[in-house]
Amino acid sequence: MNTRADIYKHAAKLASSHHVRWRVSEGLTDYRDAVAEMEKEAGLIAAGEAEELIWLVEHPPLYTAGTSADTKDLLTPERFDVFETGRGGQYTYHGPGQRVAYVMLNLKQRTPDVRAFVGALEQWIIATLADFNVVGEPREDRVGVWVKRPELGAGREDKIAAIGIRLRRWVSFHGLAINVEPELEHFSGIVPCGVTDHGVTSLVDLGLPVTMEDVDVALKRNFTEIFTT
Repeated sequence: MNTRADIYKHAAKLASSHHVRWRVSEGLTDYRDAVAEMEKEAGLIAAGEAEELIWLVEHPPLYTAGTSADTKDLLTPERFDVFETGRGGQYTYHGPGQRVAYVMLNLKQRTPDVRAFVGALEQWIIATLADFNVVGEPREDRVGVWVKRPELGAGREDKIAAIGIRLRRWVSFHGLAINVEPELEHFSGIVPCGVTDHGVTSLVDLGLPVTMEDVDVALKRNFTEIFTT
């Protein structure tokens, strides 16, 4: 079985010289509209009719259910709209103050390796957090990026970023979400990603006065470092 280090070693093969478009949407983007747009763009990219795309958005408060979601982890189904989605993973929350990065890359032009791709996404998040002096870490048994919180108790770790992707014709869509300054109490309506033993945090919760624009700059710079040659 590949270790996380193996995945990171192979993730370097995800780099490409192909041009990648960047799009930032102001305000809150409707989730249904976002999924429709991603599917359209992924189809164009697969057909060779459009360049790859990174799309940065924020959503109104909502819950999404990935392909591994267990209904018992939806604790308050009446709280926000719940969307079933084809991405991997379980339940997650999206809302204002969270930077969602939708990643539409053609892995046929990079490396058609899902585990390496997820490893590269983790690296991207970790490098972005490091720009704000936050040590993010992956876990072998949990997808996403975690921050140790010893001040809250021995062994305490909080999730600061989630990953959930889908591939169609080797083009990715969906992507990742970094908690910048969301309302953390909204995560209490679900068991985030099925993990019950740890909490959820954000950059602002960690005491960092970081803006969405700061995170966007760091995301773009670190994407270039990891995904381009």
